[in-house]
Amino acid sequence: MSEPENEKKPVMKGLVLSGGKGTRLRPITHTGAKQLVPIANRPILAYVIDNLANAGIKDVGMIISPETGEEIKATMGDGSEWGVKITYIPQTEPKGLAHAVVVARDFLGDSPFVMYLGDNLIGCRIDKFVDNFNSSGSDAAILLKPVDNPSSFGIAEVAEDGTIERLVEKPKEPKSNLALIGVYIFSNAIHKAIDEIEPSARGELEITDAIQRLVSNGSPVQSQVLIDTWWLDTGKKDDLLAANTIVLDEWGKRDIKGSVDGESEITGRVSIAEGAVVKNSTLRGPIVIGKNSVIKDSFVGPYTSIGDGSKIKKSIIEHCVILAGAEIDHVDRIEDSLIGRDARVVRCHNKHKALRLMIGDDSVVEV
Repeated sequence: MSEPENEKKPVMKGLVLSGGKGTRLRPITHTGAKQLVPIANRPILAYVIDNLANAGIKDVGMIISPETGEEIKATMGDGSEWGVKITYIPQTEPKGLAHAVVVARDFLGDSPFVMYLGDNLIGCRIDKFVDNFNSSGSDAAILLKPVDNPSSFGIAEVAEDGTIERLVEKPKEPKSNLALIGVYIFSNAIHKAIDEIEPSARGELEITDAIQRLVSNGSPVQSQVLIDTWWLDTGKKDDLLAANTIVLDEWGKRDIKGSVDGESEITGRVSIAEGAVVKNSTLRGPIVIGKNSVIKDSFVGPYTSIGDGSKIKKSIIEHCVILAGAEIDHVDRIEDSLIGRDARVVRCHNKHKALRLMIGDDSVVEV
């Protein structure tokens, strides 16, 4: 006999955490959300929503902060681009991952949900993990990845059958190298567990404490370990460049829609958007070049993303992420660099040779 319509289990939802202040990516995030920093010219959040939509999730709550919430709304819209509905949920202060679940309680209701940190990228789809959770009867499932420096992460101690025995935040003497990667799946039992925990020493409601409460209460908590795929927390410059490299390497395609003159040489998987102009330049992929950009008398090397409306003239760049509207002019070589929106890196021709800099808080210059 089929299950009555009104007794069907609630449909799984998504909860994306896009608050916080992005202090590790300053000065870029002084003026924008860290979750919107582009990887291969797409916001990090776009890849997160891709993954949720591919798992069949149609209803997504997105935690936003007062500082960057309007920018995230303007960029991500209502979710129709992905076939999902995005509901924006303000969090006035970043008081921990579990606090974000509290803030989203009305949106989540009794539904199971995937909680996804908005500045994390993984190289695989999560649909198989969602399917496993739905069939397991577990109250939580966490995604883990072996790491070389477990003392820097929240670490899970796991039994042979994959159940979680203990969670430890940044252990001094770790008994495991399995780090929590920022993708969690929960039943509605997590709400009661959060109600039973207290703020940590840093004044936040920790999701690891809530999961540990589930474990202590005897609730089934499973783990899924990522073995043959990558995971990147894009919170720092080098991590973001690494993510850009991996995404371009694995997902980059040759797609030339802009204008390329006969003096230019294009090699490999190079994507040039509509309205972009390439003159007398050499481009070696994987590279992505945004709309209405100009590349003139330059060399652009592999693993470089150039945002919309940027201008590269008489310069050499490689392994860089260059945001929209930036200008690089007469620069001998730039590599391993993150250049912010509307920034200018130019050679001055009418004065004696010297560095002339206007550098914001938390900037790094290597010469």
